[in-house]
Amino acid sequence: MNTELPAPLVTGLGLRLRPWDEADLDAMVTLFDHPDFARWTPLVSPFDLDAARAYVQRSQERRESGSTLQLAVTTDGRAPLGEVLSISRLDEPVPAIELAYGIGAEHRGQALASRAVRLMTGHAYETHPGARVILRIVDENTASQRVAQATGFHLSDEEPVTREVPGRPAAVLRTWVHRPDAS
Repeated sequence: MNTELPAPLVTGLGLRLRPWDEADLDAMVTLFDHPDFARWTPLVSPFDLDAARAYVQRSQERRESGSTLQLAVTTDGRAPLGEVLSISRLDEPVPAIELAYGIGAEHRGQALASRAVRLMTGHAYETHPGARVILRIVDENTASQRVAQATGFHLSDEEPVTREVPGRPAAVLRTWVHRPDAS
C-alpha cells in the first residue's frame, strides 16, 4: 500500500489542497454525484466513475497548460472533502483569477469552503500579481454568497456572465470581487 501523501500545492488554515489523482475516483463520485453539485456547478450529472476518470484527466491537462488548478480540499492530504478551482481569466478586459469551490454535503459546517477560498485567494495574488481575484455566483446560491462575504469579496456592478452547460438551463452568474484589505 502506498502511504506517501500526494504533493499539496497549497497548505494552511488546517487544509492541504492537492491535485486530484486516480486514487480519488470513488471519493469524487461520492462528493460530486449530489443534487447540489448538479444544481450549482457545471459538473456532469449523474457523476459516475467514467465522469471521475475524465475529470481527473482534464484537471491534469488544465494544470499542465496553466489555465486552471482543480484541487481536492483535504485536511489530512488524503481524503477529499470538496474541491477548489483557480481559473485563469487573464484574457478578460480586466485580468482576473476566478475561484470556484464545492464542499461535499457531509463535510459542510466546518468552514472548509471559506478556508479554501482564503488560501486560494492568497495563492492567486502570489502567482498573478496585478490580477484581481473574483468569484462568479448564481443569485440563488445564498450559501456561496455567504462564503464570498466572509472571505472579503463584494458583489460588483458588472454585467452578469451567462454560462451554458448542455442539457441544463443557462446559469446567470454575478461577479464578486475580492477586496485585499477585507480578508
